[in-house]
Order: sequence, then structure tokens, then C-alpha cells
Amino acid sequence: MARPRSPSAEPADAIALLKRLKTSHPNGGSPPNSERTAAFASEVLDHSNISKLHQQYLESNPFHYAIVEKLFQDDLLKSVKEECLSELSFTEKETDIYKVNQTGDLASLNYLSQSQISLLPNLLKLRDALYSPTFRAFLRAVTGCGPLSGTKQDMSVNSYTKGCHLLNHDDVIGTRRVSYILYMPLPHYQLWQKDWGGALELYPVKEGVDGNLEPEPFPAQIIPPSWNQFIFFEVQPGRSFHSVEEVVVGGEGEDGRERLSISGWFHSAQEGEDGYVPLDSTTELKSSREQLASTSTDFRPYTESPSASPMPDGVGPLFDQPLSEKYTEFLSEYLNPVYLQPRTMKALAARFVEESSLELHSFLTNDLAEALEPRLRDLDMRDGLGPDRAGRIPPHTSGLSSTSADSSAWTVQGPPHKWRYCTLVHPTPGRPATSITPLSAHPSPSEILRVLQDELFTSPAFRAWMAIVTRLLPLRHHVEARRFRPGLDYTLATSEENEARLDVVLGLTPTVLETEEEDHGRRGRAGRPQEPQPRGWGTGTWGGWECYMAPHNEEDDPAVYRAGTYKKSAVLNGTNDAAHGDATNGASSDTATNGATTSASASSGDAPTHGNGHTSPSHGADEQESPDAIVEDGDENEEHAEPASDEDEEDSTLLTVQPGFNRLLLVLRDERVMRFVKYVSAAADGSRWDVCAEYEVGVIQEEAMDED
Repeated sequence: MARPRSPSAEPADAIALLKRLKTSHPNGGSPPNSERTAAFASEVLDHSNISKLHQQYLESNPFHYAIVEKLFQDDLLKSVKEECLSELSFTEKETDIYKVNQTGDLASLNYLSQSQISLLPNLLKLRDALYSPTFRAFLRAVTGCGPLSGTKQDMSVNSYTKGCHLLNHDDVIGTRRVSYILYMPLPHYQLWQKDWGGALELYPVKEGVDGNLEPEPFPAQIIPPSWNQFIFFEVQPGRSFHSVEEVVVGGEGEDGRERLSISGWFHSAQEGEDGYVPLDSTTELKSSREQLASTSTDFRPYTESPSASPMPDGVGPLFDQPLSEKYTEFLSEYLNPVYLQPRTMKALAARFVEESSLELHSFLTNDLAEALEPRLRDLDMRDGLGPDRAGRIPPHTSGLSSTSADSSAWTVQGPPHKWRYCTLVHPTPGRPATSITPLSAHPSPSEILRVLQDELFTSPAFRAWMAIVTRLLPLRHHVEARRFRPGLDYTLATSEENEARLDVVLGLTPTVLETEEEDHGRRGRAGRPQEPQPRGWGTGTWGGWECYMAPHNEEDDPAVYRAGTYKKSAVLNGTNDAAHGDATNGASSDTATNGATTSASASSGDAPTHGNGHTSPSHGADEQESPDAIVEDGDENEEHAEPASDEDEEDSTLLTVQPGFNRLLLVLRDERVMRFVKYVSAAADGSRWDVCAEYEVGVIQEEAMDED
């Protein structure tokens, strides 16, 4: 819920208030004010320093913020750091927007026993100093934020180790008024280097198409962490957009580097406190959470279809009829011939009706796949996004501007509080079209993706194929080729509130190449192949997975990802009532498999996955394989699949699919089911590529379906 802006206080008035607080008498058994102020570094609370910080705050951009380079006495902070590492328990948390190791709310220190509190004397001293009347008056003087609560405390200790990150948001929840972070990067005696990641990124805003303010794709300020540095800013809906870069150092086997910090919020005065003002939900500016909830897709109609009939041209009233010769000829230029066989399509339709999802491997023709994969890998290398980065975060402009013609074909898509990834630049109007036959002979991987985007996925032939395979009528479409750059790109969880959607995603992320050393290690000393181990995308540590999640309470964080059961869609189940039991899209089988899973190379670590790095059974699907082998894989492999535990069944994750090459994922997504692509880690060897299509669909009536 949003809150009203308070009138800014004059700095002279706030300084006078601070002076009165410093000479007032302490309450009850609380530490004296002199003891609290003694915790701070010298000159921090001086009037001259407050005036200087206030001026810097007003002149800062892209929104108002202030930095205190040394907030606390150094000995105190070192002792706090030791207590945090030795006495506090950290829990790894991961959602669509962050990955972090975090303690519980330190406000709970009030409820500890005396023996427990005795283990954290310095942390308690620091917390009391931060939320003291003296320091709250200091914050008011610098920011002009208005009255801050002395009763509502909100702080925790966060450890960002290798792979941890926090994506773009504005911090607007409830009564939060001032956001802050106090850095204790480890080791404290070593200056934190910029290329280690973990910097605070501050974003400028612009007016979006809906009139709301939204962040620009790139940050205007990048502030690396520094020991004892304190950064704070007023929380403002639609303005205070920020993020934390991924930390790319630390972890097991390294020297213990981590971005340790204490962060939290000061809240506005609560009911019963001086200066309390009830929240106003009528503010014109929407928070990042509210803007995520109002996301909509811009669909385009099928102009080739007869206006008198919703049926795709070429699809008869009975869906067991084969595709027309014209459509088969067109699709054979792109699709593996096995997926054009009537028997295969009928089997896929039966599976999709049962499970609401399919994953079809080796979907494109061999010639097209073999031409595209190495060219995408080479494009990443030319753009500085390949493995030679050694896991470092690339510049925000990577892949967007280059002497390479392919690089100039891509532009960044935002806003980053919803998503950030690259899409193909629209061709210049009037530019002559060039056609190269066969498509696999085209030297530009970007132009091959453009053809798949503009000619295959929007074609009447592909529409007819989807109608046969899914028993759904694609009515309108939105298609884009996407590139998710390592260390930069992602989508956050969004959903469609009122209607089901058919998601069709052609994964084109190149398979990770083995080094000679890895190949030798896999074969073992005697030269015999060893049990393949997940690596690369298959480990789940590189991110980039496609995730579907059940609706959740607005005040809850999205669930940590696990491989939950994937239940049948309400649309294909004959009901479209989201409140009807488990009305979520997915497979009703007990295994974690979906559809026609095939042909992943286990030795490459890119076996199909349905969960955070957990592999599911697969079969080959080359052009010589029978259609039975493609779809009839459930029973014979069921004993190899991980059974869904009670914990998994209660989890909100419906489906998780790791990146792969030449795999088509079809999912019927029910209303309010959330979907996102997890942030791609800087550790990844290259970009995550796909062609992603979303279709408005109608359900084919029972009498229009074939009778089994």
C-alpha cells in the first residue's frame, strides 16, 4: 500500500530537534543517549556534517540518497561483524527477484533471554543506536522525510556470497519510509574491488506508456560496497528503483570474500506515536509491486484467417485429420519431420490434454539446428559474453552496440522492475528484404531467429499445427526472439488475471562444451566413461530456468523453487474456475516429466530438468525414431523419477525447466499462474536464447474433437 508524501522539513528545524533530543533524559532502562551517540564515528552527528549531507542529498541523482562513509566506531563494527558470523544463523533464500543469505528480523532481539542477549552485546548496541531518537532525528534532518517510528524496527543481516543478487524494485511496502544499508564486506581489511560485483545500482525513471513512472534499463549510479559505509534514501513509489549486482567472488574454496551488510527500513510513525498519519492508498504513483500486477501483453491478430470463422485455415472440424499438403510443405522447412507425422501429432495431443504441457526435443531440422548453435555461441564470444569473461559481470551495453552487424540487431527490453532482456531491432521501414534459401545457409544467427520469430511462429501453418497438438484455437499472438545476457537479464513473476494463455517457447541455448580436462576426468583413469555429472545449465546455479508458480498471497514472498507436482489445467479439465481445487496448469502424473522429452546429451550436463537442477528421464528424438518413443515415456521411466514429497506438494512451484538447445516447450497457463525466467548468473558461459510466443486461445468444443 502506498503512503502520502510528507512535507520536507527545513534542515535548521531538524537540527534544532536533534539538539533537544541529545540533551533530553533517557527513558526507563534504555541506554543513555550519550552511550548511543558514542557508538557513532566522530563528527557524524555534528551540525556541519548534517548540513553538508542534506545538501548532497538534495543534489544527488537519479533520486535523492546520501552516503556516510564511516558511520560507527570501527572497533564496534568489527565486534558486530564477529558476533554476526559466530552467533547468528543465516538462511539461503531464493525467489524470482533475489538470492541471498539472511538472518531473521533483528527486532526479535527484544524477545531473547538475558543469556542469549549476552552473546550479542555489540549487535544490540548498534541496533539501539540506529533506532534511537538521536539517529532518527539525524535521518529527518538529512532527508526531510517526516516523523519516523521508534517502535517499529525492521532490520536484518545479509550475506551476499557468490551468485547472490537482488533485482530491480522500489522498496515500497506498507509504512516503509527510509531504506538503509550498512556495509561490512569481508575481509574488512581489504578494499572491495568493483569487479567483484555486489554494487548498489540506482536507476533513473521515465514515464511509461501507461503514464506510470518506470525505471530506465540501465543504472545511473553504481556504488561498490565499502567497510562501515552507510547509504540511505527515502522510499518513494515509482521513483526509488534500485538493485544489487550479483556477487561473483567467494563461495567454497575461496578466501572468504562476501558482501556482509546490515540493512532494513525506518517506518513512518505508527498509530499512537507523534506525527502518525494514516496511509493513503489513493496516490497516483504505483509501486513496483503494483505495476507488476498490472502487466499486460500486446497481442496481434492473425490477418490471414477468414473473419467469418475462428478456425485456423487448413484445420478441419476433426483434429485427427492431417495437415494440408501446403502447410506440411511449409513446416518441413523448419520442423523435425517426426513432428509432422499424423500419428505423432495425435499422440502429442493426447498427452497435452492429459498434462497441459509438452517438451519436444530436437524440434527444428538437423540442418537448421546444426547451423544455428555454433553461430549463437560465436556471437556471444564476439560480444564479450562468452566464457572468456571468467565469470565477471559484463557492461550493460554488451551485445547492443558493436562493429558486428549481428550485435547491432539487438536492443534491450525493459522496464527492469518487470524484466530486462534483449530483443531484435525492428527492421528499418522500406529496407529491402533479403531471403536466403535454405535458411541454414544464412550466416547471421540473429537473422535466422528473426525468420523463426516473424515467419514460423506467426504463420497459419504453425497455428494449424498447434491447434492439432494442443486442441486449442490460437486467436492472437505475441512472439519475440529473446536473448538473456549473463549477469544482466531476467524476467520477474507476472500473470494474466482473467484468461488462460498458451505459452510456446523454443529454447535455443547452446549446449555447454566440454574442455579437454573435463573430458579426461569424465572418462576416468582407465579410459572408461564415468557416471555423467550435471554441469553448466543443468546444475541450476547459472539460473535462466523457466518457472511456473501457483498464485500466492500478495504479502508473501514467492516460494523458493523446488520441483513440485504439476497439476492439470482447469481449461482442459472442463472448468475455468481458479478456486476449483488445484486449478493450475500442469501434468497430473506422479513423475516430473512433461511431454516428449528427448535427445539431451547427459554427458554435457544438459539433460532435461524439472526442478532446480534435477534431471528427468529422456529419450532420443532424432528423425529416425518412431513416434511411439517420443511420447510413451511415462511408465517405463517412472521408477527413475523422484517421487513428489509432501513438502513438494505444498510448494507453489508448478514447473521448472532448465535452458536447453532445440527444445520446444508448450504450456497451457491458467489465469493468475505466475511465470518468469530466473536471472542468468554471470557464471554462465553465454547467453540464454529462445523464441518465446504467447497465444490467446479458445477451447475446441467436445463435438469438434476426435473420439478416442
